[in-house]
Amino acid sequence: MPRASVTPNDTDDGEVGGALRPFRPWPLTRGGHSQTLLGRLVRRRLRWTLPVEDVVLTADDGARLLLRVSWQPGTRAASPALVLVHGLGGDDGSTYMLSTGLLAHSRGWHVLRLNMRGAGDGGTVTHHLYNAGLTGDLLLALDYAARHTRRVAVVGFSLGASLSLLTLGRERSRLADAVRAGVGVAVPMDLAASAVRLEQGANALYALHFMRALRATWRDRAARLPHLYPPGRELGPRTLREWDDAITAPLGGYRSAEHYYESSSAGPWLADIDRPALVLNAYDDPLVQPSTVTRWALPDHGRVTLEMTPTGGHMGFLGSSEAPGHFWAADRALAFVEAAIG
Repeated sequence: MPRASVTPNDTDDGEVGGALRPFRPWPLTRGGHSQTLLGRLVRRRLRWTLPVEDVVLTADDGARLLLRVSWQPGTRAASPALVLVHGLGGDDGSTYMLSTGLLAHSRGWHVLRLNMRGAGDGGTVTHHLYNAGLTGDLLLALDYAARHTRRVAVVGFSLGASLSLLTLGRERSRLADAVRAGVGVAVPMDLAASAVRLEQGANALYALHFMRALRATWRDRAARLPHLYPPGRELGPRTLREWDDAITAPLGGYRSAEHYYESSSAGPWLADIDRPALVLNAYDDPLVQPSTVTRWALPDHGRVTLEMTPTGGHMGFLGSSEAPGHFWAADRALAFVEAAIG
């Protein structure tokens, strides 16, 4: 398959994909681990300070999703809506969600922060657990936004970025016409490759973080529903791949971790996306190997843009930015979707 890689330039020509400014990391913050960890550290004090309406959506299988919505004042149809989707172990309060959402709201967007089923406070409205292949859940959130405005975009992060692009490609015939554009930040295009990457070298630190979050969620469910979530089952898997094989796959209706990864990876669906979409990754992302991003074919119509920055880590992108917490990826995502919706 042909490779494609584009880095942001210094111009803003008004075209879809035109960057407001290139990514300039702060001095001494270059490097995948530095960007990843310092970005998290710098943003740790961010809080959501805007009015919020909690909306609960019900999926076909009965799972309920918690959507936290901050509307613009006035007629809802007059403003565009941005749906944000968190990554593995995250929720609506993840700092990258807060940074992007606060910037978007200040620029006139309704902001809808989706808790994937069971994530964060979403665990109070459903006992179900999310996985990367639940495109129907994201469709619910997008359809809800489309009922209020004819201009909708989605921005996903890490696992949520994979889900966002998978939905734009695999579910394109079911997307509302109001869904105009999407952005994926730090996208693991090949879930199997990312699971392997997570087990390598210094990435053990990130693996430990993810496994702690997954086990904590299981223990919460086991305390309330031991007949569905047997206590102690969370102690068996030692790696994310083992977790997905023993827990994510059977709960999600997949035969194995390999079947889950193959069915849910966004890469094979990239060529099916039919509206403006941006894939934003860093070459030094410690969790996503660049070759697993650049090897996928892009659509011939040119509506999908791939940008690879030299540095930025995994959800770091710490540098000059208008977004709270100095999250440059939020600036880039907003520039893209604003150009796409006109």
